[in-house]
Amino acid sequence: MVAARQISATSTATYAERHYSVQQIAEMWGLSNDAIRDLFRREPGVLAIGHDGGRGKRAYQTLRVPESVLQRVYRLFTKP
Repeated sequence: MVAARQISATSTATYAERHYSVQQIAEMWGLSNDAIRDLFRREPGVLAIGHDGGRGKRAYQTLRVPESVLQRVYRLFTKP
């Protein structure tokens, strides 16, 4: 029988990586929490816990950024 959902090797490795909070990244990079949240909110691979809001309610989300995603975004914004 084939499993209904298979975990890829990439996602298996990602869950075991160190994950950073928005505040930790903001302190490392010298940016505001809001700037970091905006940078990573829609980035693939970021763990978003909570809800987006809706119907006039405020969105509450906790973001956790895997180290590989942190490195990828850093390289993206680093000038050669």
